[in-house]
Amino acid sequence: MKLNLKNKKIIGPTVIVVFIVWMLFFDSNSYLYQLEYNREINKLEKTIDFYKSEIKKNRKTIEEHAVQENINNYAREKYHYKKDDEFLYLIEYDTID
Repeated sequence: MKLNLKNKKIIGPTVIVVFIVWMLFFDSNSYLYQLEYNREINKLEKTIDFYKSEIKKNRKTIEEHAVQENINNYAREKYHYKKDDEFLYLIEYDTID
């Protein structure tokens, strides 16, 4: 069975259109998957930046408290530690005016 000249002209563009549609929507590396992956990458990069800033903040805090006196003061203020011969009074301010 021979193909008409008209059918031969339609086969090429049809194959190209089918290929493009397949690559855009159905392939495992489709454009839709690429968009989703790029969104996830951006989200993870923001998370990385957040944790890098937290690491910087924590390192700064560690450096500030590296001296023994600062460690004692920090423990007293933050965790209400006291020496054996001291009394600790906590004063809470009422936030209602």
